[in-house]
Amino acid sequence: MSVNSNRVLLATHDGLFDVSESPAIQIGPTIDLMGFTTAGNGEFYASGHPGPGSDLPNPVGLIRSTDQGQTWQPLSRQGESDFHALAATDGGIVGFDGQLRISADGTTWESVDEQLPAFNLAATPRDSIVLATTEDGLQRSTDNGATWAAVPSAPLLMLTALSEGKAAGITPEGRIYTSSDAGLTWVEQGVVPGEAAAIATHMLDDSTLRIWVATEDSVQVSNDNGQTFMDIRSNHQ
Repeated sequence: MSVNSNRVLLATHDGLFDVSESPAIQIGPTIDLMGFTTAGNGEFYASGHPGPGSDLPNPVGLIRSTDQGQTWQPLSRQGESDFHALAATDGGIVGFDGQLRISADGTTWESVDEQLPAFNLAATPRDSIVLATTEDGLQRSTDNGATWAAVPSAPLLMLTALSEGKAAGITPEGRIYTSSDAGLTWVEQGVVPGEAAAIATHMLDDSTLRIWVATEDSVQVSNDNGQTFMDIRSNHQ
């Protein structure tokens, strides 16, 4: 899930959708998108499995779109990697396909030595900080994913998102936490209705975090740092 040019983009097993519209609008072909991220230059990166009629290999490895998700081109690790987590930093791409890997250009990859089973990766294309959620707690990198350190004071988070140095996270129980120092310390906020599957954030002009959470049957949005949520579809009624 990502916010790009005022659109809320949700990567699903059936492809990429703009869920800021109601009903949601599919963008591009049907691809089983397991990992998805956007870069600051307008490029999208994704991974997963080819859809019906696709000539992409399985798994698709890292694929890139330069036209806002309308078409995708193979970039690297075709037939090798199914990245379930992807994040773009100012230094390249971080991905997890059973092994944590980093790449400066999306074509050549380096395996990170640390055994870090990342469930979710969060970063922004404007700095080098990366957050990784694991079953043992939050990990944080300040060098584009090359080295990592635990954040022992953080709650046990399932999903995180970063925006302009601020972060939001959600626990397996649906409790929202926010951080004003890029994941070092956290403050408890509200609760998201439903089972969360993805999260995205955008910092408003007054430094408040707008937070979107995709659940099994809706997209919830908060305009007050995660204290309260409403169904995004109510904005279109």
